[in-house]
Parts: sequence; structure tokens; C-alpha cells
Amino acid sequence: MQSKEHWEQVYATKPATGVSWFQVHARQSMQLIRQTGADRQAAIIDVGGGASTLADDLLAAGYSNLTVLDLSGAALTASRERLGPLADRISWVVGDITRIELPRHAFDVWHDRAVFHFLTAREDREAYVRAVLRAVKPGGHVIVATFAEDGPQQCSGLPVMRYSADGLHAEFGAPFTLLQQEREEHHTPFGAVQKFIWCLCLKDTS
Repeated sequence: MQSKEHWEQVYATKPATGVSWFQVHARQSMQLIRQTGADRQAAIIDVGGGASTLADDLLAAGYSNLTVLDLSGAALTASRERLGPLADRISWVVGDITRIELPRHAFDVWHDRAVFHFLTAREDREAYVRAVLRAVKPGGHVIVATFAEDGPQQCSGLPVMRYSADGLHAEFGAPFTLLQQEREEHHTPFGAVQKFIWCLCLKDTS
């Protein structure tokens, strides 16, 4: 996993709107979360949510049981300041997803846009999958987006992994059924295009 210091530096020196992954609205994320059929009281965790506007969109849509986890406390502070009093409706967690021990079977929906592709070491990817297996309820949904095979080879000055839908699903293995895959062309604030692959999976009920 990349160092906490790296990400604290990113968010200490750049505005939340000045990073390549910024979106005014998290449309693809919202679409896939809705497609899970999770009700508005479902427990949703946004892993690597940082300064993302997904929390804003989820609150606006009536979702009420939200957790945002990020390695960077500065990123979460940016979100809390943006949301103002609404931030009190969200559980904010500073932590490394490859090391933190999340509550067992706590979440109906796991969402990650662009954390997993930073895990270039196999042991980190395996730790991440163990975290998903522990934290997501049986029959829960897992939404993960990474750079596609024709996506960038680096992001924020760091190397990344690139995936096909089948390759990404294979990292998670048999306990997860691939329900849907989608491609996305993300237009950065700087005018570049980054190609993503999204996978929506169902965790088995055992």
C-alpha cells in the first residue's frame, strides 16, 4: 500500500477539485449502487472515499447509513468541511484498508472507485479481499472500479495495476459472483481521459 504521507501531502497541497479523480457528481457510482436494490437504510461503505462527492450524492438521494474510509485524514476533512452540518450524518474513518479490522458483516454495499488499482503488491490485494470478506454481509454487493487495461499506467505519480473485468473479478475469487461490468471514460479536470473498468459483484450467502 502506498504511504499515508503521500496522500496527506496530496490533499494538503491541492484542492479537492484539483486532483485527476475529481467528479462533480459520482454518476456511475450512484447508478451501480441503485442497481444493487439496497434500500435507503442499507449500510454503505465508500473505501478510499476521501474528498469524493459520492457522500453528497448519497445523502441527497436519501441514503442514511454511510461510512467513508480513507488513508488521508486531510481528504476526509475536506469532505466534512464541504458538507458542513450534513457531515454529522456520516461515519468518517481514517485507516489503511489493507490493515484496518472492520466490523464483521457490517455492510450491505462496499464501494471503491480507484483504491484497488494502487495495490501493486499481491499481499496487499489479498489483505484487501480479506477485508471485503469480513466486512460485507452475506448476500451483500461489492462495487469496485479500477483503471482498465488501456487506462493510465500511473496516477498521482504512483504505479497502478490495470484490469479487465474478468481479471478484476479473479482477484476476488469464488465467493463473489460477477453480476455486471461496465467501462467508463473519466474526463479529468485537466482535460485528459482515463479509462476505467467497473465490476458489480454479489458476495455469496455463506
